[in-house]
Amino acid sequence: MIYSREVEEMCPVAQGVHHGAAPIPEEAKWVKSKEVKDISGFTHGIGWCAPQQGACKLSLNVKDGIIQEALVETIGCSGMTHSAAMAAEILPGLTVLEALNTDLVCDAINTAMRELFLQIAYGRTQSAFSEDGLPVGAGLEDLGKGLRSQVGTMYGTLKKGPRYLEMAEGYVTGIALDAEDQIIGYQYVSLGKMTDFIKKGDDANTAYEKAKGQYGRVTAEQGMVKIIDPRKE
Repeated sequence: MIYSREVEEMCPVAQGVHHGAAPIPEEAKWVKSKEVKDISGFTHGIGWCAPQQGACKLSLNVKDGIIQEALVETIGCSGMTHSAAMAAEILPGLTVLEALNTDLVCDAINTAMRELFLQIAYGRTQSAFSEDGLPVGAGLEDLGKGLRSQVGTMYGTLKKGPRYLEMAEGYVTGIALDAEDQIIGYQYVSLGKMTDFIKKGDDANTAYEKAKGQYGRVTAEQGMVKIIDPRKE
């Protein structure tokens, strides 16, 4: 250890009482985390790239410092999806400290890892008060039965108003307007369900009809005057 001359010339003073690390909540236990292996928890981190063109939601399930499960969801950047494929292979098996210093290629994924690390290091995880934490596989439960990310895509202009393009339920095929041209409902098709129906043997048209749904007031009796295709009209 190298000390400066000023420090060398100082006389020793006892440090006094030191209580160590403050305990943080981890999987229904209070833990004084001093090493990487002391970290456990399931949580999420949101990241963005330098030009803020794309964003990433990263979910990790960490047990005793080791990443057991990784869910990488991306939006807004085609290159990020390829980086996410690499991250899904790279992250499981690493310690959270290794993951912080791993080249995940995409700025947004790296930033998500940083934000997620802050949560687990300060005891702010989703599983902080869950006994034994969440099982490996909890990340998939975030996606629901169809194992598809929940995506919302809305667009609007001052001249032509809003357009609903994608809702959590699925791809919007039509938006219902009332007599004042205000949106009062929408129709959609769940692409995940449609694909599942096709995999089970339905033809495309049958699968499409079975996967359709609607929300709000979409009939004439409910005040609907017209339904428009949000991508064309």
